[in-house]
Amino acid sequence: MEVILKDDVKGLGYKNDVVKVKPGYGRNYLLPQGLAVLADKTNKKIVAENVRQASHKADKIKSDAQGLADRIGDLSIDIPAKVGESGKIFGRVTTLQIADVLKAKGFEVDRKRISLDSDPVAVGEYTASIDLHREVKHKIRVNVVAE
Repeated sequence: MEVILKDDVKGLGYKNDVVKVKPGYGRNYLLPQGLAVLADKTNKKIVAENVRQASHKADKIKSDAQGLADRIGDLSIDIPAKVGESGKIFGRVTTLQIADVLKAKGFEVDRKRISLDSDPVAVGEYTASIDLHREVKHKIRVNVVAE
């Protein structure tokens, strides 16, 4: 089943992408949630026209995302966590904590656009990916330190 995404869906695609999904996923989740529409001839024409009209806006959004990535640069942030005697952390380091630290440093990034490459289980250095735009992805270093 082919559908046109009306919004970004993590792990599937970005807004206005035509993607092929299993019929049950499309009928039971994407369509009822308003995340997609059927990819018939009419809807494809409508989306193509919308994309054409919004292309200059998309260029500005991409340049803004690239500017934010350039401002972030080689940033390394420290996340305090409770640590046991063996060096393992209690609880989890979440994307919300990373987003809060970035916000405190002056970078407004939605927590849903941040993902950790590996789950922090002990004190140390980890890498987080920030998906600023479909073509602009940025990596930062996250240092988990003892509280």
